[in-house]
Amino acid sequence: MTDPHRPRGTPATPLDGIWLGLDLGTQSARCAAVDGTGRVLATATRPLTSRRDGNRHEQDSEEWWGALSAACRKALTGLDPRQVRGLAVDGTSGTILLADAHGTPLTPGLMYDDGRAGPRAAAVNAAGADVWQELGYRSMQPSWALPKLVALLEDAGRPPAGARLLHQVDLITWRLTGRQAASDASHALKTGYHLVAERWPEQVMAELGVPASLLPEVVRPGTVLGAVCARAAAATGIPEGTTVVAGMTDGCAAQIGAGALAPGSWNAVLGTTLVLKGSSPHLVRDPAGVVYCHRGPGDNWLPGGASSSGAGILTQRFPGADLDALTARAAALDPDAVAYPLVSAGGERFPFRAPGAEPFVLGDTPTRAAEFHACLLGVACLERLCFDHLDHLGAPVDGPLTLTGGGARNTYWNQLRADVLGRPVRLPHQAESAVGMAVLAATSSGTGLREAAAAMVRIDREIAPRPDRTARYGPVHLRFIDELTRRGWLGQAVADHARRRAAQ
Repeated sequence: MTDPHRPRGTPATPLDGIWLGLDLGTQSARCAAVDGTGRVLATATRPLTSRRDGNRHEQDSEEWWGALSAACRKALTGLDPRQVRGLAVDGTSGTILLADAHGTPLTPGLMYDDGRAGPRAAAVNAAGADVWQELGYRSMQPSWALPKLVALLEDAGRPPAGARLLHQVDLITWRLTGRQAASDASHALKTGYHLVAERWPEQVMAELGVPASLLPEVVRPGTVLGAVCARAAAATGIPEGTTVVAGMTDGCAAQIGAGALAPGSWNAVLGTTLVLKGSSPHLVRDPAGVVYCHRGPGDNWLPGGASSSGAGILTQRFPGADLDALTARAAALDPDAVAYPLVSAGGERFPFRAPGAEPFVLGDTPTRAAEFHACLLGVACLERLCFDHLDHLGAPVDGPLTLTGGGARNTYWNQLRADVLGRPVRLPHQAESAVGMAVLAATSSGTGLREAAAAMVRIDREIAPRPDRTARYGPVHLRFIDELTRRGWLGQAVADHARRRAAQ
């Protein structure tokens, strides 16, 4: 049978063609067109606006569709529409809205960090305690989707007949296919979907007053949801009939874009905060509740944790500074003072949970360059402690490690992180959520996700740790652990495990 998307005379391979990754972030909507070798053919971005009022954070959900449609039209300009074969969409984790039976939004989009549901979190955690424990994350945070859904229902009363809960990407897949498509298990995680039993926990939902009719069907990421309808094709420029594949949250999409999919592989995203995403053959359960698992498209699990510390400490402490110049001066000094790089005023959440945590510095920092280096070193030590915690839980951590995010643009910092970790690190050529979704879309060709990533994810270079520097930073890491333990933030069991790993 002839592939209608392949020009005549072109050899047929499963990944031939153009794969689209659609990414809904907090500030922008993005479309990336990627070929089967990982070459990014075109990208386009359109801005999104937010409304913040105290602990509330909302977006106009209709704006998501408008911005994403415009980004798609721009990215596809000049490309052969016959080559476009499939797409997948990612969104921000825990962002939800209510819509009517026709997919028209009834509420704004409640964003991933909207905190209005604080008073409902206790009831959600009481009702679902056994389920959350079984799923390994122990409890839900107020910003997760289920507490926000309970808040919406309590504030607005019983929704009208036919109303639907939609995750952010569900609105987009509805518009793309012309009907309500199934939600993916990645976005449904924070709404309480039972990832092991692969169903909604009916008793929990009933106790919380969530009607079963409100909840969408859920499928694993990578499942074919349908095809782009004529109306969506006219709005987006995506050819009618293009396959629509169930996506994942933006963090998982970035992990796919980095190729961190083999068991024991990890992707460290260093932005304002540090986020780690890995791959495991088994569900990783965390009694402390700081690590939780997504379910991958196959049989693997994707454990991860998001810190409240990271590169944002540089913006806080050195506003307007020339960071390249500071890096050069700090590298020349190479002091061993270390800072705990907490960014959030709400305390720490990974690799330990400590609502009362505050930043601190160990050692002398007589100059701005010395203080700057202490912050770089502190992030590296915190990153190492994250892996200590993950190893303590039994998560595999000895596979390849990729570094992405804004912090990975700092060459000296990358080397410092490799030295402190004592392991090689890889820098992908194009690791972003939209590219990850293009890779996931390519699995609709029948190619497995790891195989698609191997073909489409490019690694620019690998940085090896310097053994003498690893030995030098070992005592610094132990001093960092001792101080966190002394302050009562880091549990003794994890601290002891970290010390044993350091002694190996």
